[in-house]
Amino acid sequence: MKLTHIEHIGIAVSNLEESIKFYEDVLGFQCYAIEEVKDQKVKTAFFKVGQTKIELLESTDSEGPIGKFIEKRGEGVHHIAFAVKGIEDALSKMEEKGVRLIDKAPRAGAEGLDIAFLHPKSTGGVLIEFCENKNE
Repeated sequence: MKLTHIEHIGIAVSNLEESIKFYEDVLGFQCYAIEEVKDQKVKTAFFKVGQTKIELLESTDSEGPIGKFIEKRGEGVHHIAFAVKGIEDALSKMEEKGVRLIDKAPRAGAEGLDIAFLHPKSTGGVLIEFCENKNE
């Protein structure tokens, strides 16, 4: 398993359009992609900061994971995502080390990445996502 870099930081927001304006008008970043991931009940917007991305996440369903997160905790940092080579192997190694997995197998995520989450009860309260770009 090789984690190569922080792929992105996911931030839960109530209003994607307003949040995009903040990141563009106040911070000076440029949104380069907006995408809906229907099976995750979320709409995303991406900004590049060096090699790392910021992913804004707006729920498209109050019963989806982002909707529930905002209801319980409010807006804010939702997860940190690491780029990994060999996501299936990384998940196996995590499970061998006693880490609780949310996803036992990768699934399709935004930007065509394979993704999988580790449970925050096993990671010191931080929701961790592994991402792999099979095209690289």
